[in-house]
Amino acid sequence: MLVANGGRKTKQRSGRPGGRPGGRPQGRPRKATARDWIGGARLRTLTLGVVPVLLGTAVAYLDGGWDLGIALLALAVAVFLQVGVNYSNDYSDGVRGTDEFRVGPARLTGAGIAKPRTVLTVALTFFGLAAVAGIVIVVLTGTWWLLAVGAAAIVAAWFYTGGKKPYGYNALGEVFVFVFFGLVAVLGTEFVQIGRVSLNGLVAALMAGFFSCAVLMVNNIRDIDEDTRAGKRTLAVVLGQGAARTLYVVFLLLPYVALIWFVLLYFRTGYTYFTLLMALPAAIIGATSTKPRELITALQLSSFSALAFGIVLAVALAIQP
Repeated sequence: MLVANGGRKTKQRSGRPGGRPGGRPQGRPRKATARDWIGGARLRTLTLGVVPVLLGTAVAYLDGGWDLGIALLALAVAVFLQVGVNYSNDYSDGVRGTDEFRVGPARLTGAGIAKPRTVLTVALTFFGLAAVAGIVIVVLTGTWWLLAVGAAAIVAAWFYTGGKKPYGYNALGEVFVFVFFGLVAVLGTEFVQIGRVSLNGLVAALMAGFFSCAVLMVNNIRDIDEDTRAGKRTLAVVLGQGAARTLYVVFLLLPYVALIWFVLLYFRTGYTYFTLLMALPAAIIGATSTKPRELITALQLSSFSALAFGIVLAVALAIQP
């Protein structure tokens, strides 16, 4: 199928298994190593799964109690789902040819160093592990309706870049991460531990959602030119460089605005503002740099800022007098 792209016509791949991955080097490609597979998991993004569980557990403790076993299972769901999303994106972008224009580290599928079906199998395996952990939570808590929420999360994770009309190609990626790695993850973690959600939980969910949006946005800012050439319309592509960078800074700093809620109500939570020592440099780099390597640094700092924010705030809430 041909699609218009800036006055030119480019070929859009179907995304079906067996399609030719973009960016395949000439000649016989090398085989993926353990390091390549670990890189494909994109460990720096795992904070998107860890932070919501930290915050959800902290507010559960604050609002009536907590359960370590359930919290660990919730963490497993979030982390396995995030890894599954990363491998799924690798697969879907690779077979579509989106990674043909990629200038960053080679992807497993796009670089041709792993078979597309193998990458797909790994992605589905992690989705399956997330589902198993979720089912255990449902059995232990008796909240059977959460099965529908879990199924929706897995479906949304797949169709981010998978399927015929992936919503991640239509400027809706930030909506997905805000809903599922913010609202659903935090409030779900709180609910399965104490059987209800609270206003504290909602504020914490907004914080986690904004951090997730910031990490995704700065990642997509780095790839604006390549995604434009490939016909991938992320929110960064739709907004353009200036507006996307401004929105990234807003996403990154909004959790610190929401933090005022906890600072006014709970002792020691103000120490969380020290994590601005990482967030502010990330915001400056993300707002001004045009070099991909520096934008990767902004991505890493954004991710570490979110993790540090979640840890410090969770500890502060846990040691309330």
